[in-house]
Amino acid sequence: MFVQMRKTIVTEGHAGRVVDRFSGEGIIEKQEGFVDLTVMVKKVRHGDEEVIVLIRWESEEHWKQWEKSEAHIAGHRARRGQAQPEFIVSTEGGLYDVKFVKKKADSAP
Repeated sequence: MFVQMRKTIVTEGHAGRVVDRFSGEGIIEKQEGFVDLTVMVKKVRHGDEEVIVLIRWESEEHWKQWEKSEAHIAGHRARRGQAQPEFIVSTEGGLYDVKFVKKKADSAP
């Protein structure tokens, strides 16, 4: 399994805007090798908010196919030249090979 992670820091009160961007129906769900997409918001009392997006793929090759796909490129092309929203403080990302996953043990005797 292969995971793409993106961390976005936004000004207070704007995490929902990032969540909304990823929660609607999109084209990524139809891509071969796509496993799932998880969006998490760090619990904070005050100040900037942190949103983590994890996209899991069956393999790095499937992720590469998505990155090179016309659908993905067209989506980025459509936003080219647009200013980054003012509420975004920073973004960073990473790519990870999943080495193992633990699942809930079967509780049946």
